[in-house]
Amino acid sequence: MSRCVISPSASRDLNAISNYFVERNIEAGEQLLKEFNQKCQNLIRFPNMGKLYSRIQEGLRGVPLDGYIIFYRTTNAGIEVLRVLNGRQDLEALFDDEP
Repeated sequence: MSRCVISPSASRDLNAISNYFVERNIEAGEQLLKEFNQKCQNLIRFPNMGKLYSRIQEGLRGVPLDGYIIFYRTTNAGIEVLRVLNGRQDLEALFDDEP
């Protein structure tokens, strides 16, 4: 059975996104998190559907989510979500900071 693992960095990203929406529009935030969960379920079924971001990190894939990008990699057990970032950020710099 395939599964979706959320990395600590992705969890921090989701918390920051949630905090942003709590202050501005709770309904929009709830909708975004619902869409995130749906995307993760789709990725479990179709793990190679995302765009390759090999220039940032080998094997890195991403799918869009309302202005954000869900970055993930495939594993033997399913997928691991590594980050959830605004697509306008300097993505390469953010991944350079990763351990």
